[in-house]
Amino acid sequence: VQLVESGGGSVQAGGSLRLSCVASGSTYSGYCMGWFRQAPGKEREGVATSSSDGIPIYADSVKGRFTISKDNAVNTLFLQMTSLKPEDTAMYYCAAHRSFLRSCTRVSTRYDYWGQGTQVTVSL
Repeated sequence: VQLVESGGGSVQAGGSLRLSCVASGSTYSGYCMGWFRQAPGKEREGVATSSSDGIPIYADSVKGRFTISKDNAVNTLFLQMTSLKPEDTAMYYCAAHRSFLRSCTRVSTRYDYWGQGTQVTVSL
């Protein structure tokens, strides 16, 4: 499975961005997929995950502001980010692991496939 992210950039606090992750190389179904982020000097954090049938799980820090979604027709995972804060600044990664579970973990070590990342910078 190959994952390619896009959509990062620089925005002011309160702004919005939408990240995309295109998956290729294998069947898109039967995978947990998720968005993770890592700021300098910090551990990688699971932001949001989506089960194979689209059930989302969010980190408390982004609930109500971020929305994870999938478009199975084009094998693409999205992360809509609104009301962005400076503390959201990080490299954002798309990841996947084979699973039919309806609840997908936010623990990064469970994920086998990773994209190259896209930078999100939020300024005051």
